[in-house]
Amino acid sequence: MKEMTVGEFKTHFSEVVEQVKAGEEIAVTYGKKKQVVGYFLPDMPKAKPMRRLGLLEGKASFAFGLDEKMTVKDF
Repeated sequence: MKEMTVGEFKTHFSEVVEQVKAGEEIAVTYGKKKQVVGYFLPDMPKAKPMRRLGLLEGKASFAFGLDEKMTVKDF
């Protein structure tokens, strides 16, 4: 994770935005002790909720192929 002061952040804001969009994480520090006051992180895609098959009971069916494997977590 890259660190930069508030002054550097303000001066290079456009470049910082491009770096974050490219996936880099940046911590912004402040004061003589360089305490971290904030983090700029790339946006993470949200996981889609898993569907429950019980909603379609009696209306649809589902079958696995012979070569497919499914863990308990996937089920």
